[in-house]
Formats: sequence, C-alpha cells, structure tokens
Amino acid sequence: MQQSEYYEGDVLAYFSERPQELALYEEFSAALDRMLPEASVKVQKSQISFYGRRLFAAVSLPYRRKKGWPEHCLLVTFGLPERLDDSRIAAAAEPYPNRWTHHVVVSRPGEIDGQLMAWVRAAYEFSQNK
Repeated sequence: MQQSEYYEGDVLAYFSERPQELALYEEFSAALDRMLPEASVKVQKSQISFYGRRLFAAVSLPYRRKKGWPEHCLLVTFGLPERLDDSRIAAAAEPYPNRWTHHVVVSRPGEIDGQLMAWVRAAYEFSQNK
C-alpha cells in the first residue's frame, strides 16, 4: 500500500499504549495490502483511512463503546450501496441515499477473515465507481 514516510511512526503514535489493538490493526493492514496493494493509507487524528480513488474504509479505536463490546477492539468502517444484514455489523447508517456506512467490531485476528475482507473489497469497488 502507498503510505507516507511518517506512516510507521504515526501508526505507533495512534495506538500508543494499545498493543492489542495495534496487533489487530497490523493483521488487518497486511490482509488489505495483500488484497489491494494499489490502495493508499493515511493516519489521521481519529482514524486510519484507506483510499482508492476515494475513501473506502477506515479503522478506528471505539471511543464510545456500546454495552457488550470487548475492552480491546477496533472498528472497521466501510461504505456500500446497500445495507448489509449480518450479525457482525455493529451499526449501519445511510448518510446519503444508496450509501450505507457499516461498522464491524474486531477483537480477535480470526475476525479478519474472508467475509470481512470481501466486504472491504466491495467497498473499494463501490468507491472506485462513484
């Protein structure tokens, strides 16, 4: 993936004192890099954003936790043209007609699986064609 020269330091700063979340992020980032090496990544204050032509996914630390969420987890966010109906979707919203934002809670490396990555790939393809 394309990244700035400060990427590694920015990632370490973003996850400072959160080693379990950093490990999950590294797993997700590696899977995304294998799937979409042409994508780019940018570390921001509140999230780490992934771009093709446009933003298609993000990873963030959940600062507002819903009851029952694990103590150590990441939120993987992506956009699709339709709402997904799956138990793994923690929240979904339609900020614009036919643009659904989905949030998936990831607390174990095994949750970075084919299904999640297929959703992220579909989000990439959707963002490329907007």
